[in-house]
Amino acid sequence: MLEVKNINLFYGGIHALKDISLEVDEGEIVTLIGANGAGKTSTLRAISGLTSIKSGEITFKNKSLNKVPAYKVVADGMSHVPEGRRVFSNLTVMENLELGAYIRNDKKGIKDDFDMVFEKFPRLKERMNQLAGTLSGGEQQMLAIGRALMVRPELLLMDEPSMGLAPIVVQEIFNIVKEINKSGTTILLVEQNAHMALSIANQAYVLETGQIVMKGDPKEMLNDDSIRSAYLGE
Repeated sequence: MLEVKNINLFYGGIHALKDISLEVDEGEIVTLIGANGAGKTSTLRAISGLTSIKSGEITFKNKSLNKVPAYKVVADGMSHVPEGRRVFSNLTVMENLELGAYIRNDKKGIKDDFDMVFEKFPRLKERMNQLAGTLSGGEQQMLAIGRALMVRPELLLMDEPSMGLAPIVVQEIFNIVKEINKSGTTILLVEQNAHMALSIANQAYVLETGQIVMKGDPKEMLNDDSIRSAYLGE
């Protein structure tokens, strides 16, 4: 479904991504793990068209995304839950969700998807008329995910969905990630909580200073001593 081949990305003179290659097959959860500054967010931003690459190739559903602007990437069936949630704080929960469906005009389908989001996130239904900026961190994360689902994405990019959340909320978010995947959405997950990410993924990549240094079975990585000491705090 998604193929990234030898992409290079620069911020001024800083070579942030160095020949990154990865694949995401339909129906999978693929995770990128790595320390802060490893290039995880830059990889997602390159894929969704938010940051331009210097070289390499990004292909989604057999179509090159290299020159495609971000808003057209969304129309092609990809949505991005950004790091830090980035909800529209001065708009209500419902207005945030409506903005998620901005490229759609199928009123019945949009209404069905509001119902789907509220079924997945009952707290959002309770707060549908509340300003997003007044929600808790966990509720804002749920809103950011719900807003991305309103696109009806085939591929969902998720950047640090557990960041800054209490452990009980983290578990809830990861349960929902699994549920979204089971309902047919492919997921590329960037996550600092390596243990949680590896426990739900089908495939994993490890990023260090802009390079992929390991890829393979996440269950094997959970038992790899070098991974355990570097990323699992063991």
